[in-house]
Amino acid sequence: MKTQTELNKHVVWTAVVTPLLADGKVDYTSLEGLLKKQADAGNGIVLLGSTAEALNLSSNDKNEIVRFATKLNLKTSMILGIGGHQLDEQTNWMKFGEEHPFDGYLLVTPLYAKPGPVGQTNWFESLMNTSTRPCMLYNVPGRSAVAMAPEVLKNLAGHKNLWSLKEASGSIEKYSQFRQAAPTLTIYSGDDALLPFFVPMGCAGVVSVAANVWPTETRRYAELALAQKFDKVFPLWEKASNSMFLAANPLPVKALLHSKGWIKTATMQAPLHHDDFKQVGVLAEMDQQVQKWMKENA
Repeated sequence: MKTQTELNKHVVWTAVVTPLLADGKVDYTSLEGLLKKQADAGNGIVLLGSTAEALNLSSNDKNEIVRFATKLNLKTSMILGIGGHQLDEQTNWMKFGEEHPFDGYLLVTPLYAKPGPVGQTNWFESLMNTSTRPCMLYNVPGRSAVAMAPEVLKNLAGHKNLWSLKEASGSIEKYSQFRQAAPTLTIYSGDDALLPFFVPMGCAGVVSVAANVWPTETRRYAELALAQKFDKVFPLWEKASNSMFLAANPLPVKALLHSKGWIKTATMQAPLHHDDFKQVGVLAEMDQQVQKWMKENA
């Protein structure tokens, strides 16, 4: 297991998709390929986060994905997504994670119930007390239906397993509030496009969707953004990042992965459906622009 300092060496954490076969079964051959591409790029891996459709997968599928991925012995860091609305279920899921060689966990704000600061604090504290590894908290009100209160970070400041925050509200003001509440906490942008805007406020990198299709390119983007070489990342990366959200995540990213031949199908787990996204040509054009950019900025 890695220390928090070692985990901080990753400027990109990729929220890896779950590739599926046409019949809805997990495509393990493609999954292995995707995970190895991230390891080769030096990116950290988030397994079974929201981009992986984790909440839509069966418990058996999630268990098998964990067993499969952790047996690959990838030469990078890997954290496991923990997200739901029932505390005992998520505690048991974390205990299952504890049986495998993960380097940490991604803990999302409780879903649907809309708890206040005390409820949020108790939720995160309970899960971090269960963990023996570093934890990244995750603010994503667009999915959870409630924003993390900045005071939660103050409440949890002394916890030994509080490692970092993934801020994915899409708000520069919200990021600033978190930074003020936790001046020394490692904070990652949860939105690829907003990384350059967060860098002047001490952002450590990005938890990325785009890195699924552009592993080395996204790492280079992050490195240049962190070096505040903004002239090299605008306007292309804002457009490229936003193209991954032309429909519900991960519809676009799976469509492009399939177009590139990295996964066998663009099949989604219900209730999502691949036929709800038809703009693959737009993504293919963006892919060409990113490849051209990489040649110029390698």
